[in-house]
Amino acid sequence: MAAYTGSGDADRDSDTSRDTGTDTTGERTEGAARRHEAVRAAVEQGLVGPSTPLVALLDTTGIRASVAALRGAFDAVTAPGTPVLHAFAVKATPLVPVLRLLHREGIGMEVASPGELALARAAGAPPSRTVLDSPAKTPSELREALALGIAVNADNPQELTRIDALVGSASTRSPLGLRVNPQVGGGSIGALSTATATSKFGVALRDEGAREWVVRAYLDRPWLTRLHTHSGSQGMPLELMARGVAEVYALAEEINERAGHRRIDTLDIGGGLPVNFGSDAHTPTYEEYARLLASTVPGLFDGRYGLVTEFGRSLLAKHGVVLARVEYAKSAGGRAIAVTHAGVQVAARTVYAPESWPLRVAAYDAKGRPKSGPDVVQDVAGPACFAGDLLAEGRSMPLLEQGDYAAALDTGAYYFAHHYGYNSLARPAVHGFGPDGAGGVRFATVRAAQTIDELVAESGGAYTEALTDGAPVRPD
Repeated sequence: MAAYTGSGDADRDSDTSRDTGTDTTGERTEGAARRHEAVRAAVEQGLVGPSTPLVALLDTTGIRASVAALRGAFDAVTAPGTPVLHAFAVKATPLVPVLRLLHREGIGMEVASPGELALARAAGAPPSRTVLDSPAKTPSELREALALGIAVNADNPQELTRIDALVGSASTRSPLGLRVNPQVGGGSIGALSTATATSKFGVALRDEGAREWVVRAYLDRPWLTRLHTHSGSQGMPLELMARGVAEVYALAEEINERAGHRRIDTLDIGGGLPVNFGSDAHTPTYEEYARLLASTVPGLFDGRYGLVTEFGRSLLAKHGVVLARVEYAKSAGGRAIAVTHAGVQVAARTVYAPESWPLRVAAYDAKGRPKSGPDVVQDVAGPACFAGDLLAEGRSMPLLEQGDYAAALDTGAYYFAHHYGYNSLARPAVHGFGPDGAGGVRFATVRAAQTIDELVAESGGAYTEALTDGAPVRPD
């Protein structure tokens, strides 16, 4: 296969089945057209079919467009010469070729574990453009980050004490900061809301004595030069996100005033821009968010502070497709059911919390062409052995028949890269796609499909007799 190496919570309505790419805005129309061509080409080129009934696709043209939109939005409101690092939240799509593409496009990396750091380094991301955030960093993780010169945001007073000892014992080039929770409230998805009164992240700024403790922490540590918050998340209103940033900006101003000089020189405002899962529209936009921040916190962009952002889902989600072959078409209780190979193993959030994480599902025929015809209320089911394994329930869309394809849209982040091993279902292959220069589509393997042998090895296949020969003796 040829490698391709080209250089709010808004609108989450349930009727998301039909997607013909005929919207009036160019962005959504072009994205849908690229998807249609990629699905057809994937079928024609044999990336998906009877023997490979599940595959994931990534639109590299769309990813580059999102990167350009992010950079352009913040450039438009930021004083010239201001240091700005847009760091991708690696947890959103932890695939080395994706990280490499983003790195080549000028994006840094935000990591939250040794594994994510290893992926970022494998992709070529330099320490100077990497940020380590985590509520549970070990001493060895901190020691490695400080030795490499990676930026570190401490989560709590105990972690800051650990960093005190490390900084005292060895010099470091790492920019160091502290994460605070502005406690401005949550969004519509409680499990993702990071700025609630009881969030596990950061120093709770409104708790009794906390603000003064934070100020004193900076006054006592001349090497503490950054301040970090992350108030955004899926389901979070932009206005509440901006309020969280405003709270942290005010805190930075207070610290600098009390220090008598610019002790804090960089504000890390996190990410969390919501994604619209209801249509092809990219809403809300980076431009809308940047303009809102500029009007809410004008001093943020006047050049006195360097900026770091940590967007993840909003850069990748709209550019991914999980394409699954319909193995069987049946009915029960008068309801049509398409049984596919995409379910809880690739869309755990959607299956277990469909109200919070609905996915659009588009219907394609056996040749990979968008299906037409009257809408039929139907379920799109996955292969796992429990009744709730449904990508979509009671969805109105052209009838899916045996041999057709169901495409789960907006799955470029937190879906096919976060496999859930229910029923020992193997991880699907991931392919990036882009133009081949001759009017067609060229694919590049991002991750090969997991083989059955690899699955067995991952499940302890090398230790078959571990609990029999030489195992601890069972008590009589």
